Amino acid sequence: MTSGKAVALVTGASGGIGAAIATRLAADGFALCVGYSGGVDSAERTVDAIKATRGRALAIKADVSDVDSVDRLFSELQERLGAPTVVVHSAGIMPPARIDEVDLPTFDRAIAVNLRGAYIVLGRAARALSAGGRIIALSSSVLAKNFPGYGPYIASKAGVEGLVRVLANELRGRNICVNAIAPGPVATPLFLKGKSEEQIAALSKIAPIERLGEPEDIARVASFLAGPDGAWINGQVLRANGGFA
Repeated sequence: MTSGKAVALVTGASGGIGAAIATRLAADGFALCVGYSGGVDSAERTVDAIKATRGRALAIKADVSDVDSVDRLFSELQERLGAPTVVVHSAGIMPPARIDEVDLPTFDRAIAVNLRGAYIVLGRAARALSAGGRIIALSSSVLAKNFPGYGPYIASKAGVEGLVRVLANELRGRNICVNAIAPGPVATPLFLKGKSEEQIAALSKIAPIERLGEPEDIARVASFLAGPDGAWINGQVLRANGGFA
């Protein structure tokens, strides 16, 4: 359990992995800022779930690809809950597109949300955190598989992993840990959208554990990295994937 003054921001926390991470960190004792870009009702459900267990939480809307919007997010968080001690950047999209289609609108959207968004949020987090702080980004274990149709997504998430490693070095001497979690296939609407039952069944068998991950599987890893036992983990990508890759 953390102290009562510990504050965590989780972007993309209106559902899926982000919501599970926010709920778990609240159970660990953090006051939570539930960041979201759309779906205010879903974001408020995450807040209500946290409050139902006597946690503190609020929801703030922000477009992670827009620097002014992210600045407002951090300013409002500071005013309403205090300075964050943990920032988890979970916001992301997975738009399918083959490289040979040269679908630039889809590529640009994936880069804007997943990579530009990470660049902005991680940079602002680095400014906001003090000694002992934690920055956690979400990547993906799909990087190791090179599935057709995942080009924009894989390119953006490879960039996220690069940002994490560089930022860890840039924050030398400040005692702030910067890491990424790279989930394998997780049963969320983001991952399941557009896939047939046969595709889902096949993907669930790739990992030796032979099941899809659950959002709570990833939330446990975030809890470890955000908590006292994660204080010696820095500049790493933890592949939480059941042996998927």
